Amino acid sequence: MAFLAGLLTFLSGLLAVAARRLLRRRPEPAAAAGFFHPYTNDGGGGERVLWCAVRAVQELCPGLPCAVFTGDTDASPDGLAARALDRFGVRLLRPPQVVHLNRRKWIEANTYPHFTMIGQSLGSVYLAWEALDKFTPQFYFDTSGYAFTYPLARLFGCKVICYTHYPTISSDMVERVKQRNSMYNNNSHIAGSIWLSRCKILYYSIFSWLYGLVGSCAHLVMVNSSWTRSHIENIWRIPERTRRVYPPCDTSALQMLPLDRPTAPPILISVAQFRPEKAHGLQLEAFAVILEKLGPDFPKPKLQFAGSCRNKEDLERLQKLKDRSIELHLDELVEFHKDISYRDLVQLLGGAVAGLHSMTDEHFGISVVEYMAAGAIPIAHKSAGPMMDIVLDEDGQQTGFLASEKEEYAEAILKVLRMSEAERQEMAAAARKRAQRFSEQRFHEDFTEAVRPILSAPRA
Repeated sequence: MAFLAGLLTFLSGLLAVAARRLLRRRPEPAAAAGFFHPYTNDGGGGERVLWCAVRAVQELCPGLPCAVFTGDTDASPDGLAARALDRFGVRLLRPPQVVHLNRRKWIEANTYPHFTMIGQSLGSVYLAWEALDKFTPQFYFDTSGYAFTYPLARLFGCKVICYTHYPTISSDMVERVKQRNSMYNNNSHIAGSIWLSRCKILYYSIFSWLYGLVGSCAHLVMVNSSWTRSHIENIWRIPERTRRVYPPCDTSALQMLPLDRPTAPPILISVAQFRPEKAHGLQLEAFAVILEKLGPDFPKPKLQFAGSCRNKEDLERLQKLKDRSIELHLDELVEFHKDISYRDLVQLLGGAVAGLHSMTDEHFGISVVEYMAAGAIPIAHKSAGPMMDIVLDEDGQQTGFLASEKEEYAEAILKVLRMSEAERQEMAAAARKRAQRFSEQRFHEDFTEAVRPILSAPRA
């Protein structure tokens, strides 16, 4: 725990130095909105939120410049605007300003082989210092979940607004350590040791307290789901400043896809970044199970993986998934689509009869909503966002399936494949109707309503 104590000492010292410097001679923040989003090329739901948030601010305050703090060296105003349109179908009113960050390595997980959470959190403070020192906006938007930057942003004189996709730490994480369950964020070595597990519980307890302290510095907190809201309100304890704003899901183009689609062969799709928590391997294993159970006369289904890779580790993970499909003799029935355009993704979704999702405690689950809007019946993990907000009955009609284990996924897939066309379309229609609750228009309205009081308030 000496390392943790050293990190905490470093944090307190860093903030003390920053406070002395800033309070001694603090420049007036510029009348602008700055979006702290170090990875503007991750291709996930978080990036979609960024661009929809930028567009919403541009429409709400046409005269307010918007800047994006990014560590992507090739980012440019026109390039980011083009990416928002090409990858997500979001047309910005004007290209954002770009503030390049050179210290992004300090928030990367591989920089901290141990005590990763606190390491990345302290690293985010260092990175935010670089960002705010280069450009200090009146409104500091965090759309990536770096709560430890909020006290620093307030010291710089910013109004702090955040969109939190998931809590950095939650009671669920602590409970898994107590039960000594091995997962991607609790390796088997720690799970197998009672003493290491106790040390990790202590570490989590200290970190949770710190997380609550820094999170409470936000002037406005927007969360993406009921599950996230319950955890954030429990830890940050500012319910009066917390709003649930469902993330923007591109349902407009997907809603136009026909519900009837070819089923020879039937196609299953999985849309997610190639990250460890997305549990692609579980989907592959379940797919192998259903192939054994289908009769010889049934058309062999295909499984399509579509997702982006953030870094070398994601690329290696994708390669392992390809290797595993060969080991299971599935390579002729499994396709991999990496970093595809939004247009190509829509085309894939329009041909799928079902969509797979297998992340435990997915804070929301944009891909699940996209399946439903596109007419692909969702088969999602029975936890958090998909269970609490998305895959619920619509007008008394079932909208999809929830599963936890490999066998449950296989059973749900078989149910979809064996449905009559009329049954499948009836469920798909109900799912599509429910997906309308999570549209970009709904996000725009709720986001604008939440931020308007702060953005329109007279400057102090």
